[in-house]
Parts: sequence; structure tokens; C-alpha cells
Amino acid sequence: MVTNTSNALAPSESHVQVLRESAHVRAVLSPLRRRILECLQEPDSATGVASRLGTTRQKINYHLRELEKHGLLELVSTQRKRGCTERTLRTSAKAFVLESGLLGGLAADPDALRDRFSSAYLIAVAARTVHDVATLRERAAHARRKLATFTLEADLAFESPEEYGRFVHELGEALAALALRYHKPSATTGSRRYRVVLASHPMITKDASSERAPTGGES
Repeated sequence: MVTNTSNALAPSESHVQVLRESAHVRAVLSPLRRRILECLQEPDSATGVASRLGTTRQKINYHLRELEKHGLLELVSTQRKRGCTERTLRTSAKAFVLESGLLGGLAADPDALRDRFSSAYLIAVAARTVHDVATLRERAAHARRKLATFTLEADLAFESPEEYGRFVHELGEALAALALRYHKPSATTGSRRYRVVLASHPMITKDASSERAPTGGES
């Protein structure tokens, strides 16, 4: 099945938030804070989270303030209870991803790898994609514009490595033909430029202890 997905959500409405600053990463390193974020995927108060995690409300409140300060939580509502204000919070996104730019010069660089059939190259391309899309999404949100993206995904089964190889070859030829048809290298400076990434990897169907790693290329 092929899926075509577009993403033009504002950061506060996003299902995925990319952590692009070291302070954000430090804020979620604590196991307790990660458990708090898991609890707050659905709105709850400090009292509710403390009860679920078996700790004090005061301790949870401290961590909530830190997570909210770094933009990882957002306020849902406030309510007066017994002379106090109870705040209901939730995570600012359903999931969080670390951006490779945090590593600076240590980040994986696809251009430095020669074997495009290697798992290392795929990881480097995926990391670069996260970096590029996160940057573009921030710029689009700042300009109050939609970001034109698409995702093509297919789950396929092949009878043999040779059949898989033929598929990859034909896919490459099809992409090359489309590139020749639509790519305009002499386009003006104001033209819209896009990076197209088509990737495949073995599907995880077993647990790590019983999965035999496929071969083919450097890793």
C-alpha cells in the first residue's frame, strides 16, 4: 500500500516536534522527565501525574516548570481548587525527534560515504532529512506559510535478493526518467527546488535477539 502524506501543521499542532537545541535534549535526559512526558500525552495536572508515578506533587511541579520552560509542555487549562490554581498540561507534540545538527561536525554526512547501498548511507540521509525538514518547517511557521512536503511509502515482499535488486534498478531508472523530464537545471533563481529521497530497509518482524541482519553493503 502506498501512502501519500502532506504535512503543513503549525508547531503547536504537530504530532512530531524536532529537538534542535542542546538545552531541550538536557531537559529530557532524566528518566523521570521522560515518564512525565509519557504521562502528559493526554492532559493532566501535577497532582494526577504525581499519583500515577508514585511521587510528590512538589517534585513533579518542579520538573513540569522545567519542561514547560523549554517548550516541551503546553498549558491546556487552569482551575481554582481549595484556594489553589491547578494547571492542566500536555506535551507540545505526540513524539519527539533529536536533530542531527546538535552534533555539529560529528553529524553523519551522506556526501562523505561512497556506498549508497550501505545502511550507514541510509542513516546519514535520514538524519539530513530530519535536519532539512525541521529547518524548513520552522521557516514556514515563522512566515505563516504551508510547507509543501510529501511522503511515498510502500511495504513490499520479494521472493529473492535478485528480485529485490531488479526492483531497485528499475526504480532508479524510473526516477532518472522522471528527473530528465521535469528537472530544469537552467531554472531561474526564484524557482522552487526540492530534494526527493526514495529509501527502503528491511521491515522489523522479530525481536532483536532472533533477527538475522541482512547483508549487502557496508554498515
